[in-house]
Amino acid sequence: MRIGIVCPYSLDRPGGVQLHVIDLAEALIKRGHQVSVLAPAARGTSVPGYVKTAGGSIALRYNGSTARVTFGLLAAARVRRWMADGNFDVVHLHEPGAPSLSVIAMWARLGPTVATFHTSNDDSRLMRLGKPWIKPGFEELDARIAVSPSAARTVKEHLRVDATHIIPNGVDTSAYFDAEPREEWTGTADAPTVGILGRMDEPRKGLDDFLASIPLVREHHPRARFLVAGRFSDRVAARIARGGAEV
Repeated sequence: MRIGIVCPYSLDRPGGVQLHVIDLAEALIKRGHQVSVLAPAARGTSVPGYVKTAGGSIALRYNGSTARVTFGLLAAARVRRWMADGNFDVVHLHEPGAPSLSVIAMWARLGPTVATFHTSNDDSRLMRLGKPWIKPGFEELDARIAVSPSAARTVKEHLRVDATHIIPNGVDTSAYFDAEPREEWTGTADAPTVGILGRMDEPRKGLDDFLASIPLVREHHPRARFLVAGRFSDRVAARIARGGAEV
């Protein structure tokens, strides 16, 4: 099949949606499909050969984070050209609720189109304000995939549209299959290791709750160790150390 995938967020920034799109594209290519990914990316960003870049991006506060997206007349022209040139059997959009390449592609659909919704949010002002423009497009999608029950609930509560499938993001485990545990972090019953992994610069990732739990856990397990891993600034690393955890 000829499959087009639209990633709303810029590939020059780390993010779960971006990683999922790349992993999905490569899994489909390994199965013999022809895949093209359309995504924003800053000039000079190294991307796989199957990625068509749609130019730079702007910062947008969305889903408790700062997303970098592309929107506007030039982006719309690039989406239409990519879709026409691709002659896809199916187009897979990611997060078409945000002002991005994905919502443009939803409006410009030429054939079978499915979408995956990643956002889980109790109250999305952006989604509520955009409801008159995006709900009709959501209703015309051939399939609406939510990555979790909470993501399905977000779409239902904000747009009154049901997800047709709940399919969690796939994880490529090949990079970890032969990994060996680091002996210095191996916990025991008396000295357990508690870890958290993620982009800790973002408040929604739970670092504050993790650090706040340390005194409570140590009341019952005085020798417990706490490890924070992932991407974060030196300022956040200093806060982690003050909170009693290691990086």
